[in-house]
Amino acid sequence: MEGPKAAQHAALEFTGREWAEMKVIFMGTPDFSVGALEALIGDGHQVMLVVTQPDKPKGRSKKMQMTPVKECALSHGIEVFQPVKIREAEAVEKLRGYEADVFVVAAFGQILSEEILSMPKYGCVNIHASLLPKYRGAGPIQWAIINGEKTTGVTIMQMDKGIDTGDMLLKTEVPIGEKETGDSLHDKLASAGAELIVEALSRIEKGSVTPVRQNDEEACYAKMLSKAMGKIDWHKDAGELDRLIRGLISWPGAFTLYRGKTLKIWEEEAVTADTAGDSGAGETAEDKGAEPGTVVKVEKDAFYVQTGGGLLKILSVQPEGKKRMSVKDFLLGYPVKAGEKIGD
Repeated sequence: MEGPKAAQHAALEFTGREWAEMKVIFMGTPDFSVGALEALIGDGHQVMLVVTQPDKPKGRSKKMQMTPVKECALSHGIEVFQPVKIREAEAVEKLRGYEADVFVVAAFGQILSEEILSMPKYGCVNIHASLLPKYRGAGPIQWAIINGEKTTGVTIMQMDKGIDTGDMLLKTEVPIGEKETGDSLHDKLASAGAELIVEALSRIEKGSVTPVRQNDEEACYAKMLSKAMGKIDWHKDAGELDRLIRGLISWPGAFTLYRGKTLKIWEEEAVTADTAGDSGAGETAEDKGAEPGTVVKVEKDAFYVQTGGGLLKILSVQPEGKKRMSVKDFLLGYPVKAGEKIGD
């Protein structure tokens, strides 16, 4: 198998097609999947059916909302199938009736049975947002940031009955920036995956891709995100908290308690005590040995919180029941004082 950079180069350089279009059933649900669906359509493949999760109620109105993939499919006039359970006999028989060459899966959200996996001519291929075998599972994008990785990427994988354990077909690397958030990395990987799946299908059709088994000893699991993960433990060091906040930026978001109510942290910087002391005029706590969770300095547009190692400079927040705002605006309604404790 070619290395990640070579695969990326190949995907970027590929502009034409010399093979017959493939009959595709596409399975995906969130925004991450839309780019790949658009790429397959744009490349001339016959997307016969799009399978996505059922519509769900959203917001206080509980109005039913279509998945992003459903919206994309309908805009192209493609039939949409939304089974509650893809493994049920009725759903399996419906899929069988299309006689597709390949099923392309991108963040679909349901586990496929072995019967489905073996149904298409070329099987089922998955667009996974990590460099397998690292970060198998549901949250590879966020965990890569939380764990301080410098590089991640996309793997096109031949699916088997395991969770992200199938043979690897193509990879492409994506660097993680110092200020990368879960949102920005999501968009980069979605774009990379859209490019790479087009290249993968061309090589599959021509028989020019060599499957490579994953080394299970190098595997790690990116468990599903939960709201509880976002609760800030101020005893952790500032760098670790910075990565947590950036990784969980949209959902579930990182939060703490301030005066008994939830305060979501949107933007911050990990700094040292010396950096905070040189930052200009402002109220400073007298206690130099402040406990974690103590506000040690307040400026007009930021406040600094002591962590288990270093300080976190808070720049943008969202109070409970209100919209996101700058700390400058927050301080107008919530006069944070140096020496004050936040968190539990």
